[in-house]
Amino acid sequence: MNNLFEFKRTKNSRAPRRLGRPSEAGFTVLETAISLLLMGVVGLGAASAFFYAARNMVSASDRELAMAVAQQRVEELRNTPFVDSSLAATSSDGVTNSIVRAGRSYSVTTTIIDSNVINGNATMKTIAVRVRPDSATSVWARTVSSIFGSVTLISQRSALVVGPNRSL
Repeated sequence: MNNLFEFKRTKNSRAPRRLGRPSEAGFTVLETAISLLLMGVVGLGAASAFFYAARNMVSASDRELAMAVAQQRVEELRNTPFVDSSLAATSSDGVTNSIVRAGRSYSVTTTIIDSNVINGNATMKTIAVRVRPDSATSVWARTVSSIFGSVTLISQRSALVVGPNRSL
């Protein structure tokens, strides 16, 4: 017993018997192919979700900037004197201007409607500002005809005169 790898056989010990494939360990080619197919489907699903999220983040950024442009326009109109010509009533389609902010193009539509007219002068104006992104990344904003396609702010201004039912 000088060799470490030498061992003694007893009479009950037998060499292991091979019965064929069931005793072999490992995966078959078919099992490997199916697992690769499943991993590919899951990987494509994850990639699709990633690109969907990235596209929506760009759209959310466009919408956020559109809201800032609309708020800026409304503030400009609030600071304008009530009788100024820039607050004159517009058609029902409004007046559309293009504006560029942060490298993105927007269409700004301003609609002003006179109401509560007394002696030919309006005492109330309803101002609607609609901002729509024109960038190629916001296709939804140009094609969707709902509230999700643009940002719309509505404000009302009144004249600094006493109405017909009040006296000083």
